[in-house]
Amino acid sequence: MSKAFTKESDGADDDELQLPALPAGGKNYITPQGFATLRDELLDLIDNERPKIVEIVHWAASNGDRSENGDYLYGKKRLREIDRRIRFLTKRLEIAEVTDPSLHHGNEQIFFGATVTYVDDQDVERTITIKGIDESNSAAGEVSWISPIARTLLKAREGDELKLVMPDRVCDIEVLRVQYPAPLPT
Repeated sequence: MSKAFTKESDGADDDELQLPALPAGGKNYITPQGFATLRDELLDLIDNERPKIVEIVHWAASNGDRSENGDYLYGKKRLREIDRRIRFLTKRLEIAEVTDPSLHHGNEQIFFGATVTYVDDQDVERTITIKGIDESNSAAGEVSWISPIARTLLKAREGDELKLVMPDRVCDIEVLRVQYPAPLPT
């Protein structure tokens, strides 16, 4: 078959955003703030971003030859990206289970939403916050609740000594502090 009659892909449609794997029987926990952020992004894409791009594509298409029309080609590609992100966010929000970490305020046991300070066997002190898969940001010290460190810490208490299994070794860690956000006044 001639190459001219095969569909070439720019990679945009082949790599549909894959949902990060949840543990078997697990839920997609998310904080109220994380849920609001994802919902706001979805609504912005639907109400603002997509209509602007549709307008640009419509204008570019009316200019004639679409094969060399950069506005049209870029607009169509951007529209596919937006639609893919809308589908992803919609799926994630449908399965999200909003969990408010402030319900555990004052508790010394580690649950979802806890900010935990621990020290490892090399005397390196770290502070992390256990968040949902879709909202965690490692650069901000946030880890997903299904990450190895979070799984090790969950259900532990201040003062507990734990073993963190890492790819190259087993690390001893000690929980120093557990904090939760304060409940909002009603």
